[in-house]
Amino acid sequence: MTDTAATQPAKLDAAVLKIAGVVVLGAIMSILDITVVSVALPTFQTEFNATYAQVAWTLTGYTLALATVIPLSGWAADRFGTKRLYMLALFLFTAGSVLCATAGSIEQLVGYRVLQGLGGGMLMPLGMTIMTRAAGPERIGRLMAVLGIPMLLGPIGGPILGGWLIEAASWHWVFLINLPIGIIGLVYAQLALPKDDPKPSESFDFVGMLMLSPGLALFLFGVSSLPETGTITATKVWVTMLIGALLVIGFVFYSFKPKHPLLDLRLFRNRRLAVSTISLFVFIIAFMGAGLLFPSYFLQVRGESTLHAGLLMAPQGIGAMITMPIAGTLADRIPVGRTVPFAMALIAAGFFTFTQVGTDTSYLLLCGSLFVMGLGMGGTMMPIMTSALRTLTSHEVARGSTLVNILQQIGGSIGTAIMSVILTSHLNGSAEIPGATNPATGEPITEAQAAIAAQHGAQMQLPPDILQRGLSFVADSFASTFWVGFILVLATFVPIAFLPRKKEPATVATSADEGDAVPTPVIMH
Repeated sequence: MTDTAATQPAKLDAAVLKIAGVVVLGAIMSILDITVVSVALPTFQTEFNATYAQVAWTLTGYTLALATVIPLSGWAADRFGTKRLYMLALFLFTAGSVLCATAGSIEQLVGYRVLQGLGGGMLMPLGMTIMTRAAGPERIGRLMAVLGIPMLLGPIGGPILGGWLIEAASWHWVFLINLPIGIIGLVYAQLALPKDDPKPSESFDFVGMLMLSPGLALFLFGVSSLPETGTITATKVWVTMLIGALLVIGFVFYSFKPKHPLLDLRLFRNRRLAVSTISLFVFIIAFMGAGLLFPSYFLQVRGESTLHAGLLMAPQGIGAMITMPIAGTLADRIPVGRTVPFAMALIAAGFFTFTQVGTDTSYLLLCGSLFVMGLGMGGTMMPIMTSALRTLTSHEVARGSTLVNILQQIGGSIGTAIMSVILTSHLNGSAEIPGATNPATGEPITEAQAAIAAQHGAQMQLPPDILQRGLSFVADSFASTFWVGFILVLATFVPIAFLPRKKEPATVATSADEGDAVPTPVIMH
């Protein structure tokens, strides 16, 4: 990064866009993979003769690997250089993808997914670090908007791509699709990313690693087990969550003692970084959790195929694509505290429609609401990230990116677990059908279960009024769950009210670590 990069806010030059292209490729692989694999879970059950709880570990194992490796990213980026580490992450992710396609059992698949997660966990924080250093303080908003495209469109494109690959080819291609992208990404990274010149001066925080990485993994394991058990009182849930929380809390107190902790919580002394990350955390819990239920509504209540459900989600992506470049430009010129509340209002307005869903709610209304939500999403997530990272020095960027990504990971897992448990709890309240049992398990079947099965083509020898009553119950369960999500969206307005509303001038200081000009604001932004 040069002085020119810092003083030309109106232009993203070709060199910076080339670097952004590398990062976007990695982000697409990492984010799409999560949603594409979620579509393949029923196929895994059939192929490996496994239960849903077993195949769900293909997602949980990946998530836990991410949580374990993300805290190491900041130190490793400073120690080995971002280019080397980013290429290693790409290689691990691609190799893990290929191995997943060769899995002969569900145990092998879960193991290979963990390897994938070790690479995938480093891609996002490293990518944010690389882009932040390349952009300079005045252009980070526009460059972060580029990174935001895969982050917002992944949940939409994933189900479409996954459904098409499984229908047109086989489940193996859900993973093999990453091979050509990974090879292109590695070659591209070698050519486009600047050469590393790390000057390691920090010792590795082994004590912090022994507390934080296992602590995050155990806590997220407990949270991820909530939908399966349906209650926080299950030993599998509360014991692992408690141990994980104690380890993380222990790390928080410990982290202020060493000069170079694994995760630098001292960065939260930057008030605007703290406000931005809290805003992002609450937003992720609210939106990512409920966002997972939008396609589920189309699948379970309306009986759509996976491919059609993904296509019905497309208006959200279109809305985000329209506002994201605009929001990125505005984030470089106008304090995010003036723009984000309006974007959140659009999200809330669109979200409210889903609290009223029934069995025959107009698709035009639902798709229009998703489009409005997309407009809001494009103006929310990346501007908040911009506010969080733009005031950090070059040396702090890797640590700040790590903080943001850990909070995103925890927030997403908590949000998903909350919404899944609430929906499952509602569905479990459905009345049992006298004399009807599940042929596979022999257990009594409820009206809701029968209705969902009928929506997916199962031949149910039951009166139409029972199936309709069950379908209405399922729709009401979704509506009730969406009310919780809507309330969480409204709660996001509290932290965003503290986002910066005044634009502060940034000074430029030279970083001894990078030898580049980097943003060092006089007043925290």
